[in-house]
Amino acid sequence: MSDTDTTCDFPYLHGFSPTEQARLVKQARLAESTIFHDIDYGGARRLLEVGSGVGAQTEILLRRFPDLHVTCVDLNESQLAAAGENLGRMPWLQGRYELHRADATGLPFEPRSFDAAFLCWVLEHVPTPARVLNEVRRVLAPGSPVYITEVMNSSFLLDPYSPDTWRYWMAFNDFQYDSGGDPFVGAKLGNLLLAGGFRDVTTEVKTFYFDNREPARRKTMIAFWEELLLSAAEQLIAAGKVTQDVVDGMRREMHQVQNDPNAVFFYAFVQARATVY
Repeated sequence: MSDTDTTCDFPYLHGFSPTEQARLVKQARLAESTIFHDIDYGGARRLLEVGSGVGAQTEILLRRFPDLHVTCVDLNESQLAAAGENLGRMPWLQGRYELHRADATGLPFEPRSFDAAFLCWVLEHVPTPARVLNEVRRVLAPGSPVYITEVMNSSFLLDPYSPDTWRYWMAFNDFQYDSGGDPFVGAKLGNLLLAGGFRDVTTEVKTFYFDNREPARRKTMIAFWEELLLSAAEQLIAAGKVTQDVVDGMRREMHQVQNDPNAVFFYAFVQARATVY
C-alpha cells in the first residue's frame, strides 16, 4: 500500500511524484474508517509516527485525537516537504506536529520521549523491521500503546478472474521482496512484536470486501486499486518484471471489472496493537 519510502535506500515501489503523493492522501481517506475503527489513543499526548510520508495519516490522527501532538519521522525529503505543505494548509493543526528527517533504525530521540506510536504501511518497505520496532520501543515510555497496520498481499482477490492483473500483482510483490521489503509482513506482526519485547500483543485481520451490497464503494475501490498498481508500472517495466502488454492488459481488466455488475473485490490486511513495559 505504502505511505512513505520509510527508512532506507533501496528501490521504492511507488516513487515520489506529485501524482503518487496525491494518491497517498486519497488512500488514507479511503481507508480511514477501516484502519481507525479500533484505534484508541485516549490518554496519549506525545505520539511518534514512523514513516509519516506526506502527512496523510498525520492529519487523521490529529483530527481524531485532539489532545495529541504528533512527531513525524520519514527519510525522504520530498515526502516531508509534501507533508509540510499538506498540513500547513490546515491552520487549526498549527503547533500540534513536528516533521523530522530520520532513519527509523536510528531515531534521534531520547528514551521515553513518547507515550504512543503509530505505523501504517511502513514495515512492508523495511529490510529490518525488528530494528525499527526496537527503536520504537526504546523511545516509548512504559505503558505506551503501539498500533501497526500492515499489508498481507497474498489475500488480494478480484472477480471476474483477470489474468493480466494477477501476473502484474505477482510481479509487484516480487519486486518489493527482491528490493528488501516484505509484501506479506502483516501476518508476521505478532511474532515481530513478541520478539521485540512488546507485551499485550493482539492482532486483527481487517478487510476491504466489496460486492453487490455496496456497488458504489466497490467501484471506487477498484478504480483506486488501479491507481495503486499503476504507481509501480514504470519501475516494474524497467526491472523487467512486466511488459507493457501486461500493464495494458491489467488496465483493461480493471476497467472491465470496475463496470461488471457482479464484481467482487477482496483484500485483507493486519492491524496489531501492543504495549511497552
